[in-house]
Amino acid sequence: MKAVFRSQYGSHDVIQIGEMPVPTIKPDEALVKVSVTTVNRTDQGVITGLPYIFRFFTGLGKPKHSILGTDFAGEIVEVGANYSAYKVGDKVWGFNDHSWPTQAELTIINKNISTALIPSYITDKQVVASAEAFHYAINFINKVNLKPGKKAFVFGATGAIGSAMIQILKYNGLYVVASCKAAYFDKIKPLGADKLFDYETEKISEITEKFDYFFDAVGKSDFKTSKLILNPVGIYISTELGPGNENLYLPILTMWSKQKVIFPFPSNIPESMLLALKMISENAFSPLIDREYRIDEAQNAYRYMMSGQKIGNVILKIG
Repeated sequence: MKAVFRSQYGSHDVIQIGEMPVPTIKPDEALVKVSVTTVNRTDQGVITGLPYIFRFFTGLGKPKHSILGTDFAGEIVEVGANYSAYKVGDKVWGFNDHSWPTQAELTIINKNISTALIPSYITDKQVVASAEAFHYAINFINKVNLKPGKKAFVFGATGAIGSAMIQILKYNGLYVVASCKAAYFDKIKPLGADKLFDYETEKISEITEKFDYFFDAVGKSDFKTSKLILNPVGIYISTELGPGNENLYLPILTMWSKQKVIFPFPSNIPESMLLALKMISENAFSPLIDREYRIDEAQNAYRYMMSGQKIGNVILKIG
């Protein structure tokens, strides 16, 4: 089978596309013919092994899985003798934030990867773009007590996580200001943001509004900056460790402060997937998709994703 793989940690230049052995399922597993995956920020950690804490999940000395990937959408083509979750012909999608060999024509699923059926009202591309980004977005938001009317500032609104976050916040009745380049306002405004902030021409220090939450969906801010627009009991959350890894220790240092830092350790992927499907069925969520690449173009897909220029999700077409 054709697959996207590598034998060591590194940048997009370590990627190879070629033939790999067809996986053999065990009695409690199923085989999936993969249609599409995404190339996402988790994949960046998988391929680079950075930050180093990532290697506790992906392999310390060398990668645990040579085939890359984290998510997929596809169809069940074989089931083991003791497997009963799905049957041959079922269309399913799944995600594992510790890496899973899904960027291949075939992949195995078992209890270690969260999966769900693909409803008839959504395409494979849409559903797979609702995996990684939505999961991390909801794991920002479920760390705070959301109430209608609260104010949230989303930094990095054009990313897959930020664009999902805007929609989840609006679903919960919050007032949202989204930060991005003015050139992308036309893509972000339809997601429901109440106001858009052009970080290229405006300064956060000049914003007069105060917010209950500052959500950094791209990891390019810091707590000191967020405090300028947080209310006296506001909360700052970032996807990244921050300058000097401050987002690891600030949650402890601010534990008894009025303004707090929370680090969004993600959990419960199945719950995230179910909420994504619920919101999609209610026309309350639509994943933002930037570009599509064929499996033979995987190195270019990774290069683009790692450039920091992507808008929403990057789709990798397998089947």
